[in-house]
Amino acid sequence: MSARTIPATDPHLAAEWPGWMRDHTAALIGTPLRLALIVVLLLVVRAVAKRAVTRVVQRVLEPAAGETDRSRSRWSGRGPAVLHRDRSRARQRREQRARTIGSVLSSAVTIVLFMIGVAMVLDQVGIALGPLLASAGVVGLAIGFGAQSLVADYLSGLLIMIEDQYGVGDSVDLGEAVGEVEHVGLRLTHVRDLNGGLWHIRNGEIMRVRNDSQEWARAVLDVAVAYDANLDRVHQVLEDTGRAMRQDPAFEDILLEDLSVWGVQSLDADGVVVRVAVRTVPLQQWAVTRELRRRVKEALDEAGIDIPFPQRTVWVRGGDGENDSAAALR
Repeated sequence: MSARTIPATDPHLAAEWPGWMRDHTAALIGTPLRLALIVVLLLVVRAVAKRAVTRVVQRVLEPAAGETDRSRSRWSGRGPAVLHRDRSRARQRREQRARTIGSVLSSAVTIVLFMIGVAMVLDQVGIALGPLLASAGVVGLAIGFGAQSLVADYLSGLLIMIEDQYGVGDSVDLGEAVGEVEHVGLRLTHVRDLNGGLWHIRNGEIMRVRNDSQEWARAVLDVAVAYDANLDRVHQVLEDTGRAMRQDPAFEDILLEDLSVWGVQSLDADGVVVRVAVRTVPLQQWAVTRELRRRVKEALDEAGIDIPFPQRTVWVRGGDGENDSAAALR
């Protein structure tokens, strides 16, 4: 049995191979090189963009000390240090905002660059982008209609952090939820109320915010005195009481100004109501109001100024109807 011989080289293949290599050199070498260049270029742009986002966020969230002092002095009139937050909470709040905003912006840059890279790669391999973009537009529109509330929550959360409307440790009023903020996320805000209940509020549902922890607060007290009291004397007693309270070492760092007597607030049936007010550091207005109320009471008693009591009509019942009417007229 003779062994079967196999030709070492097919003359037809040997003749066609150089031509095939010439025709497909661009596809075998040029296309991979272009794809690699696209990937490298996108990675470089992503690294530069992330570095720029980090630097911008740090500059926005950590202004210079001199600029902060000037901005605060406009409100207080007694130099810096108006915002008397706890340092650890302030640092935690600043780090949370920086981390969240930086993460969101970095993710947005990554997604945009990824979509651009995919489009460029598909274009290089010869895949038509028109049908794909049309399909993606329809799918994106359907997802957008189904997730409107979720998108609103995330956008509202991002704006809350960028604008610094409130943060961890602030005392806020969000409508039904009133208390201290424990967590601020892109979708939810957690608020602990006075009774210890934890509220979970979607950021997209927050229509207005009252923040009692920013810049300064005001303690307002209405003092009622009798109609026969000398109002000039009342004003003097109230001003002296506020001046003495501000000179007290326990309150000299809490009160930002001297107590101001705004004047007669109302004329009630029982007496005259005089309103006083004073600026305080944030979250201390309630403690200042309680202490001021106690000191005003003691000062009015010492000055001999009466606090009015409710006026009541006394009816004396007699023996018959005529006597009753006469007694009522008296």
